[in-house]
Amino acid sequence: MASQAIESHRAGAEVCTGDAACRKKSIELLEELGLPKGLLPMEDIQEFGYNRDTGFMWLVQGKKKVEHTFKKIKQTVSYAAEVTAFTEKGKLRKITGVKTKELMLWLSVVEVYVPEASPEKVTFKTGTGLSDSFDAAAFALGE
Repeated sequence: MASQAIESHRAGAEVCTGDAACRKKSIELLEELGLPKGLLPMEDIQEFGYNRDTGFMWLVQGKKKVEHTFKKIKQTVSYAAEVTAFTEKGKLRKITGVKTKELMLWLSVVEVYVPEASPEKVTFKTGTGLSDSFDAAAFALGE
């Protein structure tokens, strides 16, 4: 079920299963990192894992993918069945499984960060090198 990337970080990781527990753990991690709590609005999460030593985190959801539109900024984001990232304070990097729709194209999101100088903003960087900043309030829980 899990990819090679996840398997290589599983040793020493905190792993939880079940949608409610995984959702709670992923929100707690986002909060701990200083990122908006509604950043990963995934559904039917079957597994969440976080390896503090390597900073690697993953989420595996039951559906193939979930699309979510952040209404305040009118951005549609697609979350694959498996989402992974390396974490550090205020940042998710080397993200896999997250895409954003720009005009007619789906672009991979590779990094999300909240600059220390302006914690009210969240910046998304795509694999093409483009980046865009949005009001962090758009990613509050339930948005």
